[in-house]
This record gives sequence, C-alpha cells and structure tokens, in this order.
Amino acid sequence: MGVLQKVFLLLLMACASVIGAEKKQFVIAFAQDNMANDFRKAQVLQAKEAAAKYPNVLFLYSDAKAKTSLLIRHIEQFIAEGADALIVGTNHSDLVVPAIERAHEKGIAVVIVDRGVNTDRYGCFIHSNNKEIGRIAARYLETKLPKNGTVLMLQGLENNDVADAREEGFAEVIEKHSRIKVIKRRGNYLRKDTILAMEALHKEGVLYDAIYSHSDSMLSGVRTFYARHGLDIKKVPTVGVDYTAEAREAIKNGEQSATVLFPLAGKEAVQTAVKLLEKKEVPKQIELGVTLITKENIEKIQPIF
Repeated sequence: MGVLQKVFLLLLMACASVIGAEKKQFVIAFAQDNMANDFRKAQVLQAKEAAAKYPNVLFLYSDAKAKTSLLIRHIEQFIAEGADALIVGTNHSDLVVPAIERAHEKGIAVVIVDRGVNTDRYGCFIHSNNKEIGRIAARYLETKLPKNGTVLMLQGLENNDVADAREEGFAEVIEKHSRIKVIKRRGNYLRKDTILAMEALHKEGVLYDAIYSHSDSMLSGVRTFYARHGLDIKKVPTVGVDYTAEAREAIKNGEQSATVLFPLAGKEAVQTAVKLLEKKEVPKQIELGVTLITKENIEKIQPIF
C-alpha cells in the first residue's frame, strides 16, 4: 500500500466518528495477486467502480506482483491499519491461509474471489465452476477434432484450485477419447510466459492439433508467437477462458475459435463485503455462471473487459 493510501485511510478513520452515526464509514481493502494479469487488474477496477457507488466506503487495493510473500505482507498491513473488510485474490491455496485466518479472527469481513484457499475461516467465497469450464472447453474441442489428435493445454498458475479444476474438468471429458492425447505447458495466465513456452515447443518440434488455454491472455501470446513465425492460427481450433474484448475480436476474425465467459466477480465481492459489514445474511459461497462464447452468440453477450 502506498503512502498516499495510508494517509487517506488514517484521515478516514480519524473523521469517521464525527461524520455522524447514521451511516458508518467503512474501509474495504483488496489485496490482489498480480495486476500484470489482465483479468486480475480488471477485477480490481470493477471492484473500485462498484465501491464508488457507496458514499460511506473507502476502497483501497494493493498489487503483490505475483509474489506470495508480498501478498501476505499486504494482507497483514491492511489488518494492522484497520480495514473493515478484506477482499483477497490469492496465488496460493495454502501459504496465505494464516493471514486470512488472522483477519477473520479480528472480525474483518473477508471475501475470497475466484481462487480458493484451504480454510473456511472467511465470510464468503465468490467463484465460478472451474471444472465445468474445463468440461465446456473439452466438449467444444470434441466437435473440432477427428477421433484422434493432440490438444495442447496451456496451464495457469501452479498451486491454485482454479487451474487444477480447469485441467480436471477437461480431462473428465477428453479421457473418454483414448485416441486424443493432451500435452501440457505452463503459461501462468501471462502472454510473455506463454510466448516462451510456445518458442520452446517450436524448438522441440512438438506438434498439436488444437489448443485449450486456461485464459484468453495466454491465447493472445499464442497469436503473437504465430504471427512472429508466419504461421496461420486460423487453422488451429483454439478455446480460451475469460471472454475479453481482445478475444471477442479474435473470434470475430477467426483467429480464436471460442472462449468460456468467466465473470470478474469484483462487483459482487464489494457488494458482498458491504452486506457482511452491515451484518446482513450472506451465503458462505456464491457461484457465478459460465457460458461458452462462439461466433454464434458473440453479438448477444458483452466481454468482461
């Protein structure tokens, strides 16, 4: 958290007692994993926009730049500086647990978004069915592949339930086809890491017939790689996850076959945090729906960012 944010937080806390008892002032802090990830950045921005609709809420956020130790430090700082609610976008299911549990024990309203943690000591977990995302992607590629072939799976981060579930759901469907092989490479949801992975595959001479990517941002990296080498991405069936504006244009242009809409959950995280602060009843888990996006329905559904 920056110095300016700390000043605002201290000013708000100092003034809260004199603003009036009718509408209590709240601080909602978002400890985010990595805003170099397009989805994670858009998630924070959506949360910020949602928080602006509440005049009694001050919204703060931090960017851990994909470093788990820094994410834990940010959570601890928000706890120490008196945040009323904490939204957490984590990058590890286990390492952040002690800090999250400390926040919960101190009476802070904790909302976990999209990536789960191995504890139930929080207020609410907002997520989508990532296994179903994998199943949807697999069922789509079934229609694009012959009875044999190889699928390249571009994986998200290690040690988080989202990537694991997207892989497991995909396997549930594809493993029914004994002649379809799956090879895996990790792109960490990032363009640059995906480009490096694709370059390595190219050097090794590894061939594949279709691509399933755990995020649209990684498919963006794939398109960059294909353009760099003068290859035609339109010949390869590709399905991603998120449904970004860039993916929408790629689908329109035939440079991406499909994607699965994955809600940002930033707005819902703020709304849920406010309900918890107002002592309203909130379910322990909220599941947001997912949808396959292709050329057939692309004009009817807006991208998430």
